[in-house]
Amino acid sequence: MHKIGIVGNKDSILGFKALGVQVFPVDESEDVENTLKNMIQDEFSLIYVTEKAAQRAGKLIQSYRESVLPIIIPVPDHSGSLGMGMQSLKETTIKAIGADILFREETPLQEGRDKT
Repeated sequence: MHKIGIVGNKDSILGFKALGVQVFPVDESEDVENTLKNMIQDEFSLIYVTEKAAQRAGKLIQSYRESVLPIIIPVPDHSGSLGMGMQSLKETTIKAIGADILFREETPLQEGRDKT
């Protein structure tokens, strides 16, 4: 069975506990990298991390971008999105498909074609 966890401030992640996700609250003074390293060592397959927490562990998270496991996904916290999760999804989509099919902006030519 694959383990799923989330790292971030308590207010943002506590609700995930009701879904069966293991929660790892960290505050501003705690080391997010150490928490992530412990989760990786404990063989978590999927790790959600709030965007603000992800900013404090950017190099570690980046080092696992090419790995199959764990999958580390930044998510917004209770104060809103910083855009990291969407940027990560965009980059992954481009890498997998070779084109930005989800976030591309339409050109005037494409907009005109859709109306006819």
